[in-house]
Amino acid sequence: MNATASPLARPGFTLSLLLAVAMAVVVGTALGFQYIGGYIPCALCLLQRQPYYYGIPIAIVGAVAALLGLPNWMTRAIILAVGILMLVGAGMGVYHSGVEWHFWPGPATCSTTASSMTTNAGDLLGELNTIKGPSCTDAALRVLGLSFAGWNVIASLILAAFAFWSVKKTA
Repeated sequence: MNATASPLARPGFTLSLLLAVAMAVVVGTALGFQYIGGYIPCALCLLQRQPYYYGIPIAIVGAVAALLGLPNWMTRAIILAVGILMLVGAGMGVYHSGVEWHFWPGPATCSTTASSMTTNAGDLLGELNTIKGPSCTDAALRVLGLSFAGWNVIASLILAAFAFWSVKKTA
C-alpha cells in the first residue's frame, strides 16, 4: 500500500466499518419489529441480540485500530472476535429455532414482560397478573417458513463469513 494513501483506504478500516453497519442493520431491524411492529420478543430473542450488542462496538474498535495505523494483526484479531460472536449468535438462533419447531425443550422460564401494558393506573395492577410475555416455543411471525430466530441464523452466518473473509483480506 502507498504510504501516502488515506488511512480511510485501509482495508481493515472499511471492512470493520461495513461489519459494524451490517450488524447495526440486523439488530435495528429486530428493534424495529419490536417497537414499530409491536412484536414483543421472548427471552431467547433478547438473548440472541447480545452478540450484536457486543459485536458492533468491537467492530468499531477494529475500524479505529486500522484508522490509527495500529499493527494489522490487531485489526485482524478484532474482526476475528466479531466473527466468533456471530457464530455464537448463529448457534443461539439454531437453539431457539429448534425450540420453536419442538425439536428440543426450551428453558422453563422462557418468557419476558410485556411492554404493551396499560397507562391507566387503575388497570395496572390487574394487568400485572394477567399479561405474560411471549413463549419461546411459539414463533411470532414466519416469513418464507423461517421465524425471527431462523432469519437470525442466516444473518449471523453471513456476517460471520464476511468477518472471516475480512480477516483473510486484511492479511
